[in-house]
Amino acid sequence: MKRTMLSLVAVSIAAMSAFAAPYCGVEALPDLIKCLPAPPEPGSADFARDVARYEWGKEQRKDPERAALARHDSVWSYATVADAFSKPFGTEISPTNTPSTWKLLEDSLSTTDQMRVAPKAFYHRRRPFAYFNEEPLCPKEDGVWRDEGSYPSGHTMRSMVAALILAEINTAKADEIIVRAMQYGESRVIAGAHWQSDVDMTRIAAAIAYSRLHTLPAFLSQLELAKKEFAALRPDVRDLRERPTLGNQQNQQENQQGQT
Repeated sequence: MKRTMLSLVAVSIAAMSAFAAPYCGVEALPDLIKCLPAPPEPGSADFARDVARYEWGKEQRKDPERAALARHDSVWSYATVADAFSKPFGTEISPTNTPSTWKLLEDSLSTTDQMRVAPKAFYHRRRPFAYFNEEPLCPKEDGVWRDEGSYPSGHTMRSMVAALILAEINTAKADEIIVRAMQYGESRVIAGAHWQSDVDMTRIAAAIAYSRLHTLPAFLSQLELAKKEFAALRPDVRDLRERPTLGNQQNQQENQQGQT
């Protein structure tokens, strides 16, 4: 079992590395098997909540607009993540419009993607649609994801890490960006591809991943380039961190009075 898990890790990391440039290898990242609790066991109160949320998700599919959003969010690509956040971010995120931001997201997500592989293989939790032997919202997921572990959620990891990064670049739209990330995670429950506890714990995992990114010099350098790029594209958007606080305003007024 352990040998199989390590083989899956190696294959997955090699595949990801072919398309992007991770800032570090998986050995330099936090181990989610150690960081996160095990997923809920059938029969537990937490699992009963998972089942209730699975039924909630199926009800949400009756809303055509919400179902369409969940289908959109199910596509496993960096372009899907970029498209999801372009509107709340305030500008199109693409290799042509925002090359520095695109590279930041691509390299960051290829880095944090590595963290999900080992716990998925270790727990090998059955996905909701497979557990109940029902068709998911997106039939393609039956063939692609049925045999991959449900815990944690790769889609949720990508969306939340991306949201935390983009919210740091455009602080004025942080609320809208994080709301979209929360919707992204809900989409996985609505699709029947993940349990609610998968999504909940992955949001914590994303925060762990984000904190690790901030210790990597290459990430920090690219982040600064992305901030400058956004400032040039959207000079009308003011960074909330630059707004003076009440205390600073009082100090400025006192300084001005002292100079007169």
